[in-house]
Amino acid sequence: MDFVRYAEASAGLLNADLGSLDALRAHLAGRPRLQARATERDARDLRRLQTDLRPVFAASGEGRVDEVVTGLNALLARHPVAPVISAHDGTDLHLHVAHRDAGVAEQLTGEALLGLATLVCDLGATRLGVCGAERCEEVYVDTSPNSSRRYCSERCSSRANVAAYRARRRAAARAAS
Repeated sequence: MDFVRYAEASAGLLNADLGSLDALRAHLAGRPRLQARATERDARDLRRLQTDLRPVFAASGEGRVDEVVTGLNALLARHPVAPVISAHDGTDLHLHVAHRDAGVAEQLTGEALLGLATLVCDLGATRLGVCGAERCEEVYVDTSPNSSRRYCSERCSSRANVAAYRARRRAAARAAS
């Protein structure tokens, strides 16, 4: 299991448009086995997870550690993860977060929650957040060495920096005149 990848995938899941089965299948484009098995119920259950998980990211970004822990624990209690040992070729033993027959929503939920719980325990409860760019509501996972990430992407970071630079130039021009 790559817990960091699962944690980052949870941010991708929160940022995804899951308004329909087609949208869920588009989100699962890199995972054809899950894509083929996705149902309307999976899309509905994952939309509910998006709603339930977003406050954990917001609390983390604001440094509210107790709310992060409480929120993740509540979600783990509501969605118990049942890892299984798998050996696709008989020798490569590794863990999966759910049995092969688990539903798509169950598997993605297990990956997200176990990834986030492990990341919070290993790196700290303030490594999640909501993008700091104006008019952006995307979430992110901060795996930077110094816990300095504040934007969901380089694009948002660049926009925010350019906007701040332009605002400083306007203020300096007004002060000079």
